[in-house]
Amino acid sequence: MAPLRTQWTRLIRFVASETAQVHIGEPVDAKLDIGIAYRQKKPIKAYEVLGTALDPAAHLTKRVLTVKELLAPLSREQLGLVRCLGLNYSDHAEETKMAKPKYPILFYKPATSIIGPEAPIAIPKALQPIEKHIPDYEVELTIVIGKAAKDVSEADALDYVLAYTAANDTSFRYHQLAVSQWGFSKGYDDATPIGPCLVAAHAIPDPQTLPLTCVVNGQKLQDGHTANQLFTVRQTIAHLSTGTTLLPGSIIMTGTPKGVGFVRNPPVLLKNGDDVSVWIGGGIGTLSNVVIEEGKSAIVKSKL
Repeated sequence: MAPLRTQWTRLIRFVASETAQVHIGEPVDAKLDIGIAYRQKKPIKAYEVLGTALDPAAHLTKRVLTVKELLAPLSREQLGLVRCLGLNYSDHAEETKMAKPKYPILFYKPATSIIGPEAPIAIPKALQPIEKHIPDYEVELTIVIGKAAKDVSEADALDYVLAYTAANDTSFRYHQLAVSQWGFSKGYDDATPIGPCLVAAHAIPDPQTLPLTCVVNGQKLQDGHTANQLFTVRQTIAHLSTGTTLLPGSIIMTGTPKGVGFVRNPPVLLKNGDDVSVWIGGGIGTLSNVVIEEGKSAIVKSKL
């Protein structure tokens, strides 16, 4: 099976100033951190891509559009099943005092939980006060599957990857630790940012070479590397495709390194107005969001 090859290298989804409509495109500046530029209100130009993000044959044009609003790189309608791995970094397992798993720990998120860059991370009233529900941050490399994958070998696993992006697996630890199934505690509406762009698989030939960080209110709290994953991207795809078809548009969030808030002393709890930025190398860049507790007005603590 030949690997997927797109005409674009980095892809963003956005509302264009010129048309007031949603487009996809390749940023003109190949080195621009899209998330930082968007937050700082710097102009972002993109070559329009005709087709859909999930179509490897989507055509890159020379038409230049201006980003008015940056959106999640995939719409909720485009998302397939959202699979997530837990305890996939040895240092994270150690800090939580949980046993390193023999097999990938899997949970799911609904598409209704997914938001884009700068969209507010919602803490609903039902999950307040935060001191009880313990909202937390988790930077995660995220895989986008580009073609149907079933019973895939580790050797061929990367051939099924369309692209990679970043995610913040916002977690509410009270409900997570109360039960064995984590999907409910990590699947609340409008709580899981992804973005700011897709980076084509051909631009990241080895996904185990990527640094990743999380910064809350200007303080770096996570500083990890995908080389420390217990289950690599190849192993993850091979395992999850066993007897199971991973459809195009499926995304896989691959776990988080050490530094999460609930095990710190004192604990770090996400609260109203907190500013959270996750960053991943390889051209993926920075994904920033502000936390808003339902019923309160956000006062942003810090920005890039």
